[in-house]
Amino acid sequence: MIKFFQWIYTVYSVLIFFVLMLIFSLFILIPLLVSERGDRVSFFFIRLWARLWSVLSGVRYEVHGQENIDRNKPYIYIFNHRSFVDAPVIPLMIPQEVRSIGKKELSKIPVFGTVVGKLAVWVDRNDAESRRLSVEKLVKFLKQGSSIVVAPEGTRNNSKETLLPFQKGAFRLAVETQIPILPMAIIGAEKIMARGSLLLAPGKVRIYFSSPITPPPPSETAVNDLMEKCRNRLEAMIVAHE
Repeated sequence: MIKFFQWIYTVYSVLIFFVLMLIFSLFILIPLLVSERGDRVSFFFIRLWARLWSVLSGVRYEVHGQENIDRNKPYIYIFNHRSFVDAPVIPLMIPQEVRSIGKKELSKIPVFGTVVGKLAVWVDRNDAESRRLSVEKLVKFLKQGSSIVVAPEGTRNNSKETLLPFQKGAFRLAVETQIPILPMAIIGAEKIMARGSLLLAPGKVRIYFSSPITPPPPSETAVNDLMEKCRNRLEAMIVAHE
């Protein structure tokens, strides 16, 4: 019986997600087509969409450490990816207009793929050329002063491990551009959408921002050293607050 009601809730929540996306899609897309700085207007409506979906779906947020973010500086945000609920968390909790990297498969989702595609860099992880082009685009955004968001695990963590092995891309970018890494721990999202399940449940997500980590100067070991330091920081944040 509980699962029956959870299915009803899930259908309702997903329906609200796409209905709101349809309502706000033009308000998100048009400013981006008019001007490169239209992302400020677009993010206002993205946050409005995410906030309304959260309220109507019974998803609450608690945020800590936003004082560590200087809104006038670019960062490379990294986070632990355990749930698809991370999608509304990122624009709501990061007080900047950010660009993200996402799996090419997500671009095929109707409406969502079109809207998010204007603010995300799609990548086919099995295609070396696609990975190279995605890195070039991210470097361009960083040099323009925009922050980016990367899930260094590369995919959603459905295991019992705190973190999956990290990929080097974000840390190579940080060393190359000397842009600080800012770890972001997302706690509780997997309880709203459990590992290996498509069912949703209402609940609270807690978000913790670390102080930024300055990348070392380029060297043979710089990328690995930075990756290890950031992984240790993010893992400690998760363990401390779970």
